[in-house]
Amino acid sequence: MYSDDIHTLPPAYADIEAASQTIRFSMPSDRQTGAILKMLAASKPKSKLLEIGTGTGLATAWLLAGMDADSTLTSIDNEPTYQAIARQVLGADDRLQLVCTDAGNWLETTDQTFDLIFADAWPGKYANLDATLNALAPGGLYVLDDMLPQPNWPDGHGDNVDKLVRELEGRHDLHLVKLAWSTGLLIASRN
Repeated sequence: MYSDDIHTLPPAYADIEAASQTIRFSMPSDRQTGAILKMLAASKPKSKLLEIGTGTGLATAWLLAGMDADSTLTSIDNEPTYQAIARQVLGADDRLQLVCTDAGNWLETTDQTFDLIFADAWPGKYANLDATLNALAPGGLYVLDDMLPQPNWPDGHGDNVDKLVRELEGRHDLHLVKLAWSTGLLIASRN
């Protein structure tokens, strides 16, 4: 396994990580997931990206690091305390729109489409799945993490993961791959 090199981290990463530890944020995306997100964002020039679950902005920083100047990222979270860190550290980037609202309601009412959707929250993953996939443009990428058992999973959560994977595998409008990388990734491309 390759070691993490501080020089390859997004510029704002250390500041977000320190602030996350200060508030004891316990749900960060890990660096391996971040590296994939950066690469996938770079593969989509002049695109619209959606992150469901900003948290404190660790994954947001990776996405921004991969995006070109003509791409935009909308990042949604319903917890203002967490998202305030992302806003403080990343808010000056005019490619980023931080939205603090219920992601499920937002997904059900949006008419936007996105070239990449990273779903890192219950909405967009285990709830509002049809609305999320309706917001995925043809050729767009749908990315999920935490698909392998995690220490912080509540009892029975593995059943939710299995059900989601079966549902995605049964769709004819997606091509997907499951990766035993990081916390377990699932990446799907829409026809």
